[in-house]
Amino acid sequence: MTKQRTALVTGAGKGLGAAFARGLAADGSAVMVNNRSHDGQPSSAKQIADSLTARGFTASHDNHAVDGNGAADAIIGHAVETWGGLDILVLNAGITGPAAKVGALTDADIRAVMEINFHANTALVDAALPHLIASPAGRIVFIASSAGLYGVRGRASYAASKGALIAYARTLADELARTSVRVNILAPYAATNMTAGQGEELNDVLHPDKAAAAAVWLSRPECQRTGEIWIAGGDYFCRAAATESTGGGAPDATADWFGENVEQLSAIGNGREHSGAEAAFGDFFDRLKNISTE
Repeated sequence: MTKQRTALVTGAGKGLGAAFARGLAADGSAVMVNNRSHDGQPSSAKQIADSLTARGFTASHDNHAVDGNGAADAIIGHAVETWGGLDILVLNAGITGPAAKVGALTDADIRAVMEINFHANTALVDAALPHLIASPAGRIVFIASSAGLYGVRGRASYAASKGALIAYARTLADELARTSVRVNILAPYAATNMTAGQGEELNDVLHPDKAAAAAVWLSRPECQRTGEIWIAGGDYFCRAAATESTGGGAPDATADWFGENVEQLSAIGNGREHSGAEAAFGDFFDRLKNISTE
């Protein structure tokens, strides 16, 4: 009899995290739903876990804040104690931080975002790695953002934290390539404050559940891809990658030579380039709308 795979999803009390938890549970995994609890309010993690068990799935909940003192060991320890091991780690918990342009952000603002979006995740990886390596097919899915690829106006600290997470995840994938652990990055689009200005139609088109398929497949044993960045939303998916132009050179190149040849040197080819996360989303959404017409 095949042992049931076990998963931990952080920040899964609502939105994308809850969608990932639902997707993994429906795919057959036992899911630990993590989300910080707030005094005087019902546990959102428990609500999601209870809704999954009511549907016949295997789920439990964890109320630790990912950035709490000793939280990483406590969260991973709880999952391992509950399920007897850990096969899948989906790192979704994060915050956007205050909306402010560079220069208006305080150092405390920037550090708070980095603490949750980056440092808390690296601590969770450290705590989880022995268990994931012991798994026949350990999988880590980092939930990042197109902001980490392109930047986003008014959210420099958020963009920086997600960019750092992407670089960390790709390094981890390379370091673990000879193990059974596979590491990938998902940058999902869902109806959020960032996309609200695009219109009410996004509430249904970009429902969080419509980004979950990628997270579920990247968590499966048959997924042997690693170190990749995937963008998902509205049941539309594409892979992102850092690209370099072919470029060129000359003996003893000067600044004048560089300036005279800068257009040719910078030509990427058929790839897509974006000036920021808003432009990247706009392009993605245009392609997404074409699904029904193709």
